[in-house]
Amino acid sequence: MVAIRKSLLLLGLCPLMGVFKISFSLAKQDSSAHPKITLETGRTTYNSSCAGCHGLDGSGTDKAVNISTNSKGRHLSDTQLAGIISNGVPGTGMPAFHNLSKRQTRAVVGYLRSLQGNTEVRALPGNAIRGKEIFFGKGECSSCHTISGEGGFLGPDLSGYGASVPIKTIRDEIVRSQRLSPQGYRPAVLITSEGDRLEGLIRNEDNFSVQFQTKDGAFHFFQKSELRSLERLENSLMPTDYGERLGRSELNDLVSYLMTASPIASKAPISQGRTGRD
Repeated sequence: MVAIRKSLLLLGLCPLMGVFKISFSLAKQDSSAHPKITLETGRTTYNSSCAGCHGLDGSGTDKAVNISTNSKGRHLSDTQLAGIISNGVPGTGMPAFHNLSKRQTRAVVGYLRSLQGNTEVRALPGNAIRGKEIFFGKGECSSCHTISGEGGFLGPDLSGYGASVPIKTIRDEIVRSQRLSPQGYRPAVLITSEGDRLEGLIRNEDNFSVQFQTKDGAFHFFQKSELRSLERLENSLMPTDYGERLGRSELNDLVSYLMTASPIASKAPISQGRTGRD
């Protein structure tokens, strides 16, 4: 009888152990299926989905409000911010981003918090004064980008871009050879019903109309039915040869200017790095 009881006990334990084994295996798979959320994940998702309206630094544009230094945004909880991203704001221009996963939404919230103020001390990799000269001179960055009201308008406003973005990320973005233009900055060529050819950026569009900004800064509104053609260009207007055009020390100087030019840079303590040439 004792042997029979032991056998029955073992038979009862075997399925139970199997359940534990399966549960552990599923938990392990679930862990690997949800990698750690990083600031880079949030930045990438934000740049592709949000920057077209709110700006790369979150300081707002003519299409959307400031979400980096705005006090109302700072006082919203992470859950409230995630709800706004997922569900939008009825009656406003803020759409619902149902296409973003919960992980992507949490990553965007984390990145927004970094835009709202980074307390990490960062050392400048170069000379910010020389970097400003490059931005408005040799680099020709100001022909498209604005910082604190100075510069062009075709590219995103960079006034607060460098305040919280990692140094390596800023440098990599400058020298990137392949780019995906964010919504609101997608280049295109269109031909009107009269045969006029216009080059510029698609600022807004829906199924029936398109708001277009030409390189001279003028805005045009067209019904798509009135156009002969609308060709979207794959290549961004952002040059892809900065790795050859600028030397290493010049890149460091430009990065340093972007880090210090932001109106919210004072929230991110910066220690002076090198000031001499390499």
